[in-house]
Amino acid sequence: MAKWKQCLAQGLVAGSLASVLSMAGAALASRRQTGSAAAATNAVSHWLWGDESLYRNSTTLTYTGVGYATHHAASVFWGTLHALAAHNRPALQTPKGIALGALATSVVAAVVDYQVVSRRFTPGFEHRLSTGAMVGIYALLAVGLGAGALAMRRQRDTGTASPLLQVGNFG
Repeated sequence: MAKWKQCLAQGLVAGSLASVLSMAGAALASRRQTGSAAAATNAVSHWLWGDESLYRNSTTLTYTGVGYATHHAASVFWGTLHALAAHNRPALQTPKGIALGALATSVVAAVVDYQVVSRRFTPGFEHRLSTGAMVGIYALLAVGLGAGALAMRRQRDTGTASPLLQVGNFG
């Protein structure tokens, strides 16, 4: 039970950070490529609203809210898998191991998102953003997963929350 509690906590922290960073990157790329910061986030909601969401540019709770919530939940899922994969594996608990694990998790997420799941359940970004922007989004996902995992490791090792966790009042 302690393993799951620890991995879920890390998944929540690392996944949330990964979500915020990658969605910020998506919004910047979306603004540059479509003229709307919300367009890429809206596209994520296509699993629920269908193709209509792929053409929405304005910020709305219906499309943008559902799109962000979906992306956030997926990021926490990947953060939790990253934590589970590294649990009780000392080589994956070092800064280098965490970084490589975060990168590997992001690559696996991209493969699953675009090669395994049906079109209806892809992230949706691909409908509004270039391939280069997509690579950047997954890179930011990896950075967030790694930074969150490092923050949680520091908290476990020292018994004090990192500044990252103190800002979010998790520590």
